[in-house]
Amino acid sequence: MPDARVQSAIDNWASRLISNGVDFNDFVRTTGAIERWEDWLDAWTATADVHRGLAEQELADGHRRSAGEAYLRAAISYHFSKFVWVIDPDRNRRATEAAAQALYDAHALLDTGAERLEAEFDGGLAVGNLRLPETDGAPVALVVVIPGLDSTKEEFYAIESVFLDRGMATLSLDGPGQGEGGFHSPIRHDYEVAVTAALDALADRHELDMKRVGAAGVSLGMYYAVRAAAFEPRLKAIAGVSGPYDMGAGWDSKPSLTREAFACYSRSANDDEARDRAKRLSLEGVADTVQQPCLIVTGARDRVIPWEETKRVADALAHSEWVLYEEGTHVCNNIPFKYRPLIADWLSDRLG
Repeated sequence: MPDARVQSAIDNWASRLISNGVDFNDFVRTTGAIERWEDWLDAWTATADVHRGLAEQELADGHRRSAGEAYLRAAISYHFSKFVWVIDPDRNRRATEAAAQALYDAHALLDTGAERLEAEFDGGLAVGNLRLPETDGAPVALVVVIPGLDSTKEEFYAIESVFLDRGMATLSLDGPGQGEGGFHSPIRHDYEVAVTAALDALADRHELDMKRVGAAGVSLGMYYAVRAAAFEPRLKAIAGVSGPYDMGAGWDSKPSLTREAFACYSRSANDDEARDRAKRLSLEGVADTVQQPCLIVTGARDRVIPWEETKRVADALAHSEWVLYEEGTHVCNNIPFKYRPLIADWLSDRLG
């Protein structure tokens, strides 16, 4: 039997891995061979290496599409090798870099319009992947896709496609404490600094209609999106899924892997310091200042952030719509075919 942390990762995040691009057979084969949490990164790195090797062989054979698809599988496997695996921060960083590089290699083959964005802010660097839909040349609306505690821009290729298919551009963003952004700064409660820096960097892009900008945040990224809306008027509409009102609420009942990841990405010395820093991530006195329309979605079976905590956010907002899926788990990853079209259509309707 796997140890408690391995089983927790499987129980809480199986649907997340699969809905974001991990092949089901890879999931079964890889997790079935892991007995100790210490071995999680090695096992998923080995799986990622297989796909990277396939990509390199396909590229050598001149099969660019197949190579790009294999690089996508490599990127998501590298990402999930370290998403809450923080036993060795140096190895976590190397896996983060491998995931980013594999996705850039995939973009080069599958989506030549994709590009990397860097935007400095006080004390940090926001790093984003910008993707543009097929267009007749008219400027398009933009959706800033905001990760949570343990997600990064490399996790969002599938989610981005839902927006792109509806004619909107996407900017998946690594801000403070996230992926490549986390190399430069830890988690910050004032995440709006990263969003503002990214929008400033895109201000003169003729492909984008910067009067039609929205944001979609998942998990802790929902907190970040609502927080950004309170301080960044260029955001015209917000969709959030399974986020907290107060990250410190119910700290001891959160999965141990979540608490360990927060401690690492906030650069806290121990669990007590992490709890204190998590309490700073609260929408008290912030949510009620947001004037933009907001869609708040979650699942009643969420074991990471209880649905009642997400409902607090909807109740505090001046202009919110609330959707609770009775069968939904955290970020409703077990029903992506419901929540993803919902938030994409809702943002498309409001951004025009």
